[in-house]
Amino acid sequence: MTRWGILSTGHIAGRFAEDLRLVPGAELVAVGSRTAESAGRFAARYGATRAHGSWAELAADDELDAIYVATPHAAHHEAARVCLEAGRAVLLEKPFTLDLATSTELVELARSRGVFLMEAMWMRTNPLILRLVELVRAGAVGEVTGVRADFGVAGPFPPEHRMRNPALGGGALLDLGVYPVSLAHLLLGVPQHVRAWARLSPEGVDENTGIVLGYDSGAVATLGCGMVGATPLTAAITGSTGRIELPEPFFRPGSAVLHRAGAEPETLTDDPAGGGYQYEAAEVQRCLAAGLTESPLVPHAVTLEVMALLDDIRAQIGVDYS
Repeated sequence: MTRWGILSTGHIAGRFAEDLRLVPGAELVAVGSRTAESAGRFAARYGATRAHGSWAELAADDELDAIYVATPHAAHHEAARVCLEAGRAVLLEKPFTLDLATSTELVELARSRGVFLMEAMWMRTNPLILRLVELVRAGAVGEVTGVRADFGVAGPFPPEHRMRNPALGGGALLDLGVYPVSLAHLLLGVPQHVRAWARLSPEGVDENTGIVLGYDSGAVATLGCGMVGATPLTAAITGSTGRIELPEPFFRPGSAVLHRAGAEPETLTDDPAGGGYQYEAAEVQRCLAAGLTESPLVPHAVTLEVMALLDDIRAQIGVDYS
């Protein structure tokens, strides 16, 4: 049995708690929040046996095997640091932190303590996504020549909303753009060329962002994210002999269509149970049972490479979170 704690009591924390019920061998034991009242309400709703009124109290709970950190991303670095220093395995919600420097600090801390740490990039643990990657690597669409993906929401967000606050890592890039960038990285790796443009809000965060990644192979990834209009949330992987289309939402697809040259389209499907968070929890448990301190599906190196890309894009579009 893997005994879980959840740090945070927001919407995403609740969805994770619900999906944790689908994971064999998982038990939600404790929740931690900045206030005892919030922790108590969450614990009562999702069946946790203990509620802690601070992050430090949760991290000090010796009956926990792993902690899922689901705070807003501006607090990821501090919350994860508290847990790692207490020796707790950590599943840290995406984006890892606000920048490469603080992400690197967490990875180095986890490695120095010999403690498990994984970014909760659920797309990289999704069974259908993993199946598609295997097909691509087996040559199902030939050589990959292009990746297209978008993630835009309608908004509008009021001035006081965290999405418009630079100090909280606001804007589309970290909340939404991390998914298209991660998909491109999953299929094509680190690009040799990065170009980006964005329209910024009065507060200085990106409202509408376009990204082009170029590879020496000749492949191109065209990506977009924004908070000024709802985009299709779809993606496509194009190869020299076929393509794969991912419907909405591409980062947690229920199906995908494989087009092979000279063949009828093939629809691939996934088990619709749960919200998709169960797969990342199961991966943490698998790694802990195997004595691993990082996941082969979401290794530290990949998390840092994606964060480096986000830093590069952010520099080009002129967004500063300080």
